[in-house]
Amino acid sequence: MTIIRSVCPYDCPDTCGLLVTIEDNRVVRVVGDPKHPITQGFLCPKMTHYEQTVHSPRRLTTPLLRIGGPKGSGSFAPISWGEAVGRICERWQGLMSKFGGESILPYSYAGTMGMVQRNAGHPFFHYLGASRLDRTICAPAKDAGWKMIMGETAAMQPSEMLASDLIILWGLNAAATSIHAMRDALNARKKGAKLWVIDTYHTPTTEAADEVFLVKPGMDGGLALAMMHVLVRDRLVDMTFIRDNIFGFEEFAQTVLPQYSPQAMAERCGLPDAVIERMARSYAQAQAPFIRLGSGLTRYGNGAMTVRTITCLPALVGAWQRTGGGIFLSTSTGSAFPLSKVTREDFCRQPTRLVNMNQLGDALTNLSDPPIKSLYVYHSNPAAIAPDQGAVVRGLLREDLFTVVHERFLTDTARYADIVLPATTSLEHEDLYRAYGSYSVQVARAVIPPVGEAKSNWEVFQLLARGMGWNEPFFAQTGSEMISQLLTEENSWRDTVTNSRLLAGEPVLLQVPNEAKQNWKTPSGRIEIKNERETEPLPRLLPTHAEEDGFPLRLQSAPNRYALNSSFYERDDLRQKQDCMQLLMHPEDALKRSLNNGQAVLAINNLGQVQFSLKITERTPPGTVVSEGVWWREFVPGEYGINALMSQRLTDSGRGSTLYDVTVEVRGM
Repeated sequence: MTIIRSVCPYDCPDTCGLLVTIEDNRVVRVVGDPKHPITQGFLCPKMTHYEQTVHSPRRLTTPLLRIGGPKGSGSFAPISWGEAVGRICERWQGLMSKFGGESILPYSYAGTMGMVQRNAGHPFFHYLGASRLDRTICAPAKDAGWKMIMGETAAMQPSEMLASDLIILWGLNAAATSIHAMRDALNARKKGAKLWVIDTYHTPTTEAADEVFLVKPGMDGGLALAMMHVLVRDRLVDMTFIRDNIFGFEEFAQTVLPQYSPQAMAERCGLPDAVIERMARSYAQAQAPFIRLGSGLTRYGNGAMTVRTITCLPALVGAWQRTGGGIFLSTSTGSAFPLSKVTREDFCRQPTRLVNMNQLGDALTNLSDPPIKSLYVYHSNPAAIAPDQGAVVRGLLREDLFTVVHERFLTDTARYADIVLPATTSLEHEDLYRAYGSYSVQVARAVIPPVGEAKSNWEVFQLLARGMGWNEPFFAQTGSEMISQLLTEENSWRDTVTNSRLLAGEPVLLQVPNEAKQNWKTPSGRIEIKNERETEPLPRLLPTHAEEDGFPLRLQSAPNRYALNSSFYERDDLRQKQDCMQLLMHPEDALKRSLNNGQAVLAINNLGQVQFSLKITERTPPGTVVSEGVWWREFVPGEYGINALMSQRLTDSGRGSTLYDVTVEVRGM
């Protein structure tokens, strides 16, 4: 047996270090790496048996060609890689000659987070002249809201949570999506810190909290404004810090905050005004209050403004000047690596149109001049995860849409493909990974040969480049050479020692620039509560989209600790722990509708209807229903999954998804 270091490749802030045991070219065990500086050997339930994903009997091992029947029926026959590449390139060349390169659309997101494999398609499709994909399904509104206040200021060290006396997990189900933040919060609590959780329903994270505050979906910004109203009214702000560090405070305090008293916000937020008053005073009295902000609260029509508003809180009380105080959203390490050496935007000979990935359904069914005639999907599953699933499926059913899917499993999207290409897992290819919940980075090499005929993203795009007849030397590089290019330029984040350790496969921490919590990298050099470059110069409460939809129940699509978006549904053991696709509903709402626990129900809105098994529980407040996980259609009780109810509408800034900005009615079947 051999034990080799590796990295979790999934879209999670922690990027855990792994120790992988290999025997006879098979993965027999996966555990956490105790020497990883952040994750320290602790893994989530999904990765503790990653070998079951790597060697799943569901793995695709050869290219497949659709051989008949309607799209989606899953009728395929094996073909060779040579035939697959030849068919793809021939079809694309024909489409380009008739409709132009923009008739081809790539679709990818975060099925792998490695810098090479995740971005491997960018240079290919730039060179091809294809339509570009606006990759904004997760939380771009979060980044936009932060930048409106803090500009390019680096994120604080998340480990400072351990020095805080009041930790607020706001819109973050850390037990499911950020387990090492949860670990640090619990360790700080053992040392005396108070732990608050602010969310829309009782998640597993709330079980560990000292206090839980449930807000109405999309109203987190209203809560923050009401708290700041109290801080200013009762003179609980740090005027010295404000004078030296903040731009626009006086106007904000005089013209905006008077509208948002706790009494005015109580009903809209779903919290009694006395509770809001107490929250504000406790926040001000804490020596080093620390907010860890999740992404879910950004997936509304007011998502960026919500983040912008909450980000003002630590500034008003001067929390930034104390160890353990501040707010953490995510790390941004883009300047640590010259990613343009991989993405090669310079290959774009001329600007091509930008298609937002949240509006794929509209792009496939309505876009013209030219229409989308081919879709190439890699490390993503849009038939399950994209908003307005019904529209996406209608587009995928088009016989004139040539769809190619590069995947490990026959996912919802792969079933609609004309050609399916088998993909490697992260243990079968090499890559460079960086966390976004810490400043850790690590190189992972292939630890086993590819399963069957599986190929990595980069290998496939090399084959396609040759098939298209291109002689561009860039596409002749190996994955290792691409990684080396990312490490060639030293900068303030990395030095020679760091690079050598990375190439040896060690997990290392980047050297955080000095400006974090010290120098505000904004145009004014101050924290900009007032941002004159924005249409809305000052933070305020914006409405959500769903407030106008007219259905009585707010639907929350929440993460499940045994899945990650639509990943891991190939695993029988993890599916069984989720039980089935359930809709959580408060007893009062069930009684009003004469519904019973375990009953089959339909959630309905203007986009469609989805079947669930009803679970009556007080985990959800009245007026809110919740479904956890994004199930494959193979395992849902009805025809569609939860995203059939999600709109293609975008956030107020950042062009992000509004997957949580949904209302429904529920009725029995």
